[in-house]
Amino acid sequence: MKIEETTNEGLRRAYSVTIPAKEIDAAVEAEVKKIAPQVRMPGFRPGKVPANLVRKMHGEAIHGQVVNEQISGAVDSLMREKKLRPAMQPRVEFGQGYEQGKDATLTVDLEILPEIDAPSIDGLKLERLMVPVSDAEVDEAVNNIASQQKSWKDAPKSKKAADGDQLIIDFTGSIDGVEFEGGAATEAPLVIGSGRFIPGFEEQLTGVKAGEDKTITVTFPADYPAKELAGKDAQFAVHVHKVQVEDETSVDEDFAKSLGLESLEQLRGLLKGQLEQELNGLTRTAMKRQLLDALASGHDFAVPQGMVDAEFEQIWAQLQQEAANDEDPAAALKEIEDEKDEYRSIAERRVRLGLLLSEIGQANGVQVTQAEMGMLIQQAAQQYRPEDRERFMELIRTNDMAAAQLRAPLYEDKVVDFLFDKADVTDREVTREELQAAIEAEETPAPAPAKKKAPAKKKADAPAEAAPAEEKTESKPAAKKAPAKKAAAKAGDEGKPAAKKAADKGDKAPAAKKAAADKPEKAPAAKKAAAKK
Repeated sequence: MKIEETTNEGLRRAYSVTIPAKEIDAAVEAEVKKIAPQVRMPGFRPGKVPANLVRKMHGEAIHGQVVNEQISGAVDSLMREKKLRPAMQPRVEFGQGYEQGKDATLTVDLEILPEIDAPSIDGLKLERLMVPVSDAEVDEAVNNIASQQKSWKDAPKSKKAADGDQLIIDFTGSIDGVEFEGGAATEAPLVIGSGRFIPGFEEQLTGVKAGEDKTITVTFPADYPAKELAGKDAQFAVHVHKVQVEDETSVDEDFAKSLGLESLEQLRGLLKGQLEQELNGLTRTAMKRQLLDALASGHDFAVPQGMVDAEFEQIWAQLQQEAANDEDPAAALKEIEDEKDEYRSIAERRVRLGLLLSEIGQANGVQVTQAEMGMLIQQAAQQYRPEDRERFMELIRTNDMAAAQLRAPLYEDKVVDFLFDKADVTDREVTREELQAAIEAEETPAPAPAKKKAPAKKKADAPAEAAPAEEKTESKPAAKKAPAKKAAAKAGDEGKPAAKKAADKGDKAPAAKKAAADKPEKAPAAKKAAAKK
């Protein structure tokens, strides 16, 4: 095999690879001998068909299979011989006009991963912004739940029913004096103004009192589901048992027990735990933001443009989808178009941070265990319908790319947590508003920016990895001007690294091996792509 380098510019490489005809012919001959014993032909005993007849019958198919295998092997040999670490799937083109018996020539075009010195993690200083949960916040949470639990109390018999009151009624419906099926009920609750009954029914009960009887006439809508009633006039004989008004829910032991809990103290404890979990998520987001800014500001190196393009395409697709759902789609689309270069800068930052995080994880033995991966698969499978879960799990088992995409967010989190443990962390107590402001504040500019610096609201949380859901949600700024821009400019789509998305098959292509972020002994370059998402 002859290898000639044709391009060596930055991270881009291109090669012309020639496979001698004699190697192809030898491989074809070996394949013919391999399958000859399995060929069946009239007039010959099993396994005794002459090789020349096997070649005549199956030669074209065998030759095509061998050439494909030779190309795949040549690409693998190229990667090993030149010690290449593809950033994404190489583009392989087979020379036109190839004929049997001649040398096969192919071109291989790819981008390689940059050589990155293992980032130093010594002296890393981070500030953990802590927000204590106050009793007032717990009280507010309890009262919010109580306000959603409506209760009713009987009004005085002299009370005339008004909008918002609840009636307890018996009713019987008839058309032309004949009762119809489904038109009667006893002690049925009905809130006036709720719109539960057909138009006109509730309105005619306004002003009734407990113990009163009333006959009302209504017309069923023309599109009423019961065709035999649609469009017809009906009379309802109504007896009012009670008029009830909304009662304020008492926050006491009985209220807690009505929710299935043992005591009010248990309810308060559960709500406090939820609030603490929410605030801990915000705290982690803010500290992760500091960490990523520190990494971005301390490292400047070229990144593969193919990875940046793939990352940008993810961002852009999400922005366009959100713009289409905006109140003014045309204005939202124009706004993101005007800032297209800024979003590309965000994509470049994500790729650079992904490579840095991967390098740190690889250098320090960070791995996703089989048990953790098994749990991830089980959790992800629950998002599918029961009949589709097995197909999903089979895909993860057989497709390295899909498995890497699922693994990547957890891998990033483990690298980030590793860095948290190594850092000198100082705690500072702040308010919720101060914590949110720290998350949304303008970030430290990334090295090698694009044409212009992206505004803070789009870059406040734009790492190369997809952030955990709680971080992504809470880190979004409150601005309502351009909702289409918020999500993509943050942590990005979970579990979809650009590099792994572009590759095809992990068992054949060297680039696909990058997906095995938890297997440093096999593919160092792989971890860089896998840590990215």
